[in-house]
Amino acid sequence: MTGLTVPLVEIDTPSFFADQHGHYGRIRESSGPRRVRNPQGLEYWLVTRHDEARTVLLDARFSKDPQRASGALSAAGYGVSGAGSFFLPLVNSDPPDHTRLRRLVSGAFTPRRVAALGPAVEHLTHELLDAMAERDAGPAGPDAGAAPVDLMAALAFPLPVLVISELIGVPHGNRGALLTWAARMLTVAGPGTTPASGPAERTRRLHRWFASLVAAKRPVVRTDVPADEQPDLLSALVAAHAQEERLSDEELVNLLVLLLLAGHETTTGMLGNAVDTLLRHPDQLALLRERPELTPSAVDELLRYETSLARTTLRVATQDVELGGTVIPAGGIVSVALAAANRDPDVFPLPDRLDITRERGPHLAFGHGIHFCLGAPLARLQTETVLTALFGRYPDLAHADPDQPQSWRPIGDMRGLLTLPVHLGPRAPARPVPGRPAAYPAGTA
Repeated sequence: MTGLTVPLVEIDTPSFFADQHGHYGRIRESSGPRRVRNPQGLEYWLVTRHDEARTVLLDARFSKDPQRASGALSAAGYGVSGAGSFFLPLVNSDPPDHTRLRRLVSGAFTPRRVAALGPAVEHLTHELLDAMAERDAGPAGPDAGAAPVDLMAALAFPLPVLVISELIGVPHGNRGALLTWAARMLTVAGPGTTPASGPAERTRRLHRWFASLVAAKRPVVRTDVPADEQPDLLSALVAAHAQEERLSDEELVNLLVLLLLAGHETTTGMLGNAVDTLLRHPDQLALLRERPELTPSAVDELLRYETSLARTTLRVATQDVELGGTVIPAGGIVSVALAAANRDPDVFPLPDRLDITRERGPHLAFGHGIHFCLGAPLARLQTETVLTALFGRYPDLAHADPDQPQSWRPIGDMRGLLTLPVHLGPRAPARPVPGRPAAYPAGTA
């Protein structure tokens, strides 16, 4: 069975975004991978079942090299090469290039390095909460909760960018510019978007910005120091470039762009999804407040329940592959719906129910196999820190309008909110945080 006679399913439409899990559930109930088409006209195979998803993520017959399907991708407007390309190395490459590039950046995400970032993540989170409290303050004072606060703009958006800045080693004077670039890259293309302002051009300009950052950093990096002993990731990559030319200039800049785009958008979505989901499940939020030791388990369940990376980047079958009773022909484009696999009832009992005490299962929120997300420990750290700090400081945090439907970003492979308006409510008595004054004075850390 090839599945070519089965009607195409139209995805990434307004109705799809309004009920993404419902659409994925109906596709998952059909037999094996399903042919879908997005608004750009790209047709591909969508894998929604957990066992088949793991197979694709592990099977080397599914290549991440977009050049293998350049004709179909280019026809749909997905540039496959150059600075404005939709595809970036590491994520969209196969061994041995993938192995070499991943090894160069993996040192930044070791348990030791991530643990060392913990105080900075906590520091930045509380600084953003301080600023958020100042904006919320009305005539009656900062605890009155007079005006709604958009948690996406005030917290979920800037925190990952600032953490990535710490990780990379972006000078403090350049971090405001990086926040601006991140905002531009997350801007959703609309009817007025032109080639001069569209995603490809924004990506080219971001490449140039990072290239200038590298040029400024290069003279002060000690290239005689091994990459794994450098103070930050940018220094390590510059050193790797200088030592045996293990990294080209283009690859170096591409890796920095990738770290911003992949590390920012997914974590921003994750933070917003986690807070929104808990607010919509008051019984689970109450349990988390009563038993804060459940925070790691809660984060794991939130990752499964509302996955911010809804679908993987594209793969291409290098030969005919039988999957779930369907033959995906050589050259066929494939994507794995992680959001669908994470609600597969054959793996997760009562998958549409949020249960922060659920026994940890094999969810695929961070992928699987050689492309498993390098930044997973850092993303978990940020989410745990935000949930602890936010609900600890504002125990009565609530949606500004509980009847307002969620506003999802219309981006097919991402699952994240455009806005999350909340009322902060009264502020709890401050608890001392290592390295911070106990009173949380605004603007300090």
